[in-house]
Amino acid sequence: MMVKVLLYLAIIVQFVAMYYAIRLVRATKYSAIWILFIIGFVVLAAERVLQLLSAYGFQVSVWTIVWHDIVVSLCVSIGVVLLDKLIIYIERLNNHRQLTNKRIMTAVLRTEERTRANFSKELHDGLGPLLSSAKISLSALAHSEHDAARKEIFDNTLHVIEEAVNSLREISNNLSPHVLADFGLARGIQNFIDRSASLHNVKISFTTNLKRNRYNTDIEVVLYRVVCELINNSLKHSGCSEIHLSLSVVGDELELQYRDNGRGFNPQAMIECGMGLSNINSRINTLNGELDITSSKGKGMQASVKVNVRGALKTVEKPLPRRGLHRRRKVGE
Repeated sequence: MMVKVLLYLAIIVQFVAMYYAIRLVRATKYSAIWILFIIGFVVLAAERVLQLLSAYGFQVSVWTIVWHDIVVSLCVSIGVVLLDKLIIYIERLNNHRQLTNKRIMTAVLRTEERTRANFSKELHDGLGPLLSSAKISLSALAHSEHDAARKEIFDNTLHVIEEAVNSLREISNNLSPHVLADFGLARGIQNFIDRSASLHNVKISFTTNLKRNRYNTDIEVVLYRVVCELINNSLKHSGCSEIHLSLSVVGDELELQYRDNGRGFNPQAMIECGMGLSNINSRINTLNGELDITSSKGKGMQASVKVNVRGALKTVEKPLPRRGLHRRRKVGE
């Protein structure tokens, strides 16, 4: 009785396995491996049926069972040999999906930077001249005689316009840093560091051997945004007093080394919940770069970025001086 129950159970299991194999045939565009497995499952189920009939007293030829075993062995053996084709197919799908995701992310980042640049240009060329004209008009009245009340109103108005001009300059620069576009990555990062250090009581050191090297726009923009994200995270969340940053060319790679002495965190948890680290990781992936972040509670954080820049070096003409809202910059800005 127990043998009959087990044979019934074996038949049911093999038909269930055959059902899933049929589904996989369609999912993998009729890969031969699953067709062979289906044939094997059908033959095994038939063999179990013959064994069940034998248990009920029917005569079953031994050669029938042998031939069933031979067919099953052939199907399974050939299926296993063809399994590498299925693995290659899956790897090809994964590579294609990763490439598609990377292209989408690159397009998104380029669109974002293009939108930033257009918005910055509109602010600089549209609202900027209006504020400058208002400031010039008010300055022309500075030599006129005013009573104390009107002079105070005049001074306050002029101060407000100057603050608006400065704010507009900062907003325009944050949206699309002109120093980065005109003078390259090293100068753009140094300019951002100077502005950040002037607003926070944090020592930020920066070393580089890039000099005047220029790279493809995608590389410069991505690395600049990554540096900005790292510094802003440290200033806002880490409670650090020192930040050390180095950017250097080593062979065909551009290496960024970053560390602070803040309170530290769990890198994996921060990437999963946000804090900009997932955004950094996505940006680096668009360059086929490597990102390594290490940190622990009370021991600060370290970040290492490596990007292959072979063939990305380019030469550019010396930029023309900009006019309008931008003040004369000191050396090092």
